[in-house]
Amino acid sequence: MTTSQAPVRATRVTSPQNPLTSRAARWVALGVLMLPVLLVSIDNTVLTFALPQISADLRPTGTQLLWVVDVYPLVLAGLLVPMGSFADRVGRRRLLLWGAVGFAAMSVVAAFAPTAGALVAARAGLGFFGAMLMPSTLSILRNVFTDREERRLAIAVWAAGFAAGSALGPIVGGVLLERFWWGSVFLLAVPVLVLLVATAPSLVPESRDPAPGRVDVVSIVLVMATMTPVVFGIKAFAKAGASPEAVGAVVLGLAAGALFVRRQLRRPRPMLDVRLFAVPEFGGSVLINLLSVFSLVGFLLFVSQDLQLVHGLSPMEAGLVLLPGTVGMVVAGLAVVRAVRYVRPALVVAGALLLTTVAYSLTAVVAGESRIAPLLVAFVLLAVGVGAAETVSNDLIVSSVPPSRAGAASAISETAYEVGAVLGTAVLGSILATAYHRGVEVPSGVPAADAAAATETLGGAARVAAGLPPSQASALLESAHTAFASGVGTTSLIGAALTVGAAVVALVTLRRVRV
Repeated sequence: MTTSQAPVRATRVTSPQNPLTSRAARWVALGVLMLPVLLVSIDNTVLTFALPQISADLRPTGTQLLWVVDVYPLVLAGLLVPMGSFADRVGRRRLLLWGAVGFAAMSVVAAFAPTAGALVAARAGLGFFGAMLMPSTLSILRNVFTDREERRLAIAVWAAGFAAGSALGPIVGGVLLERFWWGSVFLLAVPVLVLLVATAPSLVPESRDPAPGRVDVVSIVLVMATMTPVVFGIKAFAKAGASPEAVGAVVLGLAAGALFVRRQLRRPRPMLDVRLFAVPEFGGSVLINLLSVFSLVGFLLFVSQDLQLVHGLSPMEAGLVLLPGTVGMVVAGLAVVRAVRYVRPALVVAGALLLTTVAYSLTAVVAGESRIAPLLVAFVLLAVGVGAAETVSNDLIVSSVPPSRAGAASAISETAYEVGAVLGTAVLGSILATAYHRGVEVPSGVPAADAAAATETLGGAARVAAGLPPSQASALLESAHTAFASGVGTTSLIGAALTVGAAVVALVTLRRVRV
């Protein structure tokens, strides 16, 4: 694929210190690089099936439960751009190995967290070290695969792995939770990262920017000052409406974002080259990335609870329901490489995104029904659409920049992914939680503490019902399931509208792209 315009600015070219001249060696290196890709993306969603167990064990509030999910991609998203720039400076393989060691250590801490607050803190630590892993993988790939056709296929594998990792998270979590406690979903990372640390030094070449800019601490602070208040404000808005707290947080975040952009435009070597967004294909692809992952993570958030707490499936059974969609996502991500040779990328991406619209629309129609088959079909459609859209958009993002800025460009791509994950959980999760809280009715006679827990989360209602007399338990569960179904219907309609918007973005911004 090529874009209609050249990148906005040219920079120095970076060459790996140990270039891989053998084709087999390049693909072996890609296999090693896929280990952290799968791991970090799995960690985005692996907790979805563990939430009922975490609710029962740690007894978090509804807000704490959302932060357990949200804080990891939030920290990851805020630090990806700084870490991408840092990787260009200190060496991408070196930062990859640092991140692997730290991520493994924090995984152990998270697995044995004694409270909801401790788990939130551990998830934040995972986000910090995960930000070291991700920019390194795509930027190393950009330097290893210098042939355009090889690189396109390699990026397709990378994107398919990244997207499929999110879909695999609930399945992997389901298998582990069938036999072990919820902390096991974190310990999964340890052997994978031990393998990475053992093999990467000999199989993955080092590369860096030969003339990097200074570490920009102010820009790093501004990135975090943008992300955190905006997500907090969205959560507050979904829970209490346009309160001064919600509006103030969003305004603060947007102001910090404006200062960040202004600072990047004025620096000769910016941490994030925001001028790249002036290229329609680049900016459009980044937005498509964000909205695609928004739709995927938002869907997984509620379908995992629906399958377990409403339909009564075990974690493993619920994970198997999502297996066909996961396979479809991988297949679509690889097949789209050939498809764009014959069909314009704008049409391919728009068609893929409209599949996600159909998936959300179907979910809205069947919300509250006892059948599982429609949810399975909906996830297959959504997964295929996301897999195809992510592959094309990632290829456009990475191929439009010179090799010396590969770390920063790949960080933008991954930041879009993580921001989408954050917003998918924050927006759809908060709307779902609010709809549930307002709709559930607790039978009279239930103790106040139990009533409060039952109105916070669906998992809380299930836990409280287990200790009530049969008549009260039945009434509470019926009300909780109805309230949850109403929230699923609302969030699905919002998801459908957003994916239609993403398809329009693809048609407009990618219209000049040719293979």
